Amino acid sequence: MPKTSRPTDFNIAIVGQRGRLMYEAVLFAASLRAKSSGFKGKLFVMEPQPNGLWDYDPRIQDDAVLSALDMLGAQIVSFESQHFGQAYPYGNKIEGLQALPKGEPFVFFDTDTLILSELTWVPFDFDRPTASTRCEGTWPKIELYGPGYTAIWKSLYDQFGLDFESSLDMDQPDEYWRRYLYFNAGWFFFRCPQEFGARFAEYAVAIRDNSPEELVCQSLDPWLDQIALPLVIHSFGGGRGTIPDGLLDGAVSCHYRVFPLMYAREDDRVIDTLEEVAAPNKIKKVLKGYEPIKRMVYQGRGQKVRALFDQDNLPRREQMIRNKIKREGFWMR
Repeated sequence: MPKTSRPTDFNIAIVGQRGRLMYEAVLFAASLRAKSSGFKGKLFVMEPQPNGLWDYDPRIQDDAVLSALDMLGAQIVSFESQHFGQAYPYGNKIEGLQALPKGEPFVFFDTDTLILSELTWVPFDFDRPTASTRCEGTWPKIELYGPGYTAIWKSLYDQFGLDFESSLDMDQPDEYWRRYLYFNAGWFFFRCPQEFGARFAEYAVAIRDNSPEELVCQSLDPWLDQIALPLVIHSFGGGRGTIPDGLLDGAVSCHYRVFPLMYAREDDRVIDTLEEVAAPNKIKKVLKGYEPIKRMVYQGRGQKVRALFDQDNLPRREQMIRNKIKREGFWMR
């Protein structure tokens, strides 16, 4: 990894709202400040506002959380839900992009992410977007007598006038999920958040409201963002591997998802980072307000979860890890 950082000419965006995400936002910001001193851009927390698409007020109203975010240099930016809201909260990462500065490159991270080392080491090509490939083949679910991967994905590319063939990884077998462009939406980037967000919203709403007949047996919830994302990336000339492997979802960041999974499967450096950045009293007082962090990090339950697994020989499927944690009574979210 390079010893000098690249110029910091981009912003970071995460979603923050009442409940779990506001605590994860504090933890993300704390890890960013502790591990990436070279980052000089802005950290935006995209916060949905109450309107008819929410049955409750989603804004962060905890003064201690707000004070911690301010101390860590995070700026809250408000946005109005137009298409998704409470019915599909993953849509916040789509709609919130409109609240970011137009024409300023950005990197979006899911809030349940830790920064592990210098983010400016990542050679982002903001004209060629990509996203996380740390995922399983969660969508589509192929039915015995239904259309296959090719028919399903091609129908979506056709819907938006995109070239399907150029999206394929021809080194992968036909009808194997990795042959088709598919990402985890845990991080992505582009040269303009408003341009990216507008197309992301356009595609996601069209898929939700007018999906091709090939999708008739497919569930869109919670996968809608991950169905639309590869189409958006492909439409902007992006694709697989526009940054080197092993940096995001590796040496520089970790999308841990939930705390029991983090303790079960991530390497020691991730756990050490978590416990280091959560330790200062000003941070600890805030994070103890969230029961999973309180029990997992501060009361030692996470280390009990960790002891259940050999991190060098984990079960092949994530569901097997989840089931074992649940059997032992340690699952929390």
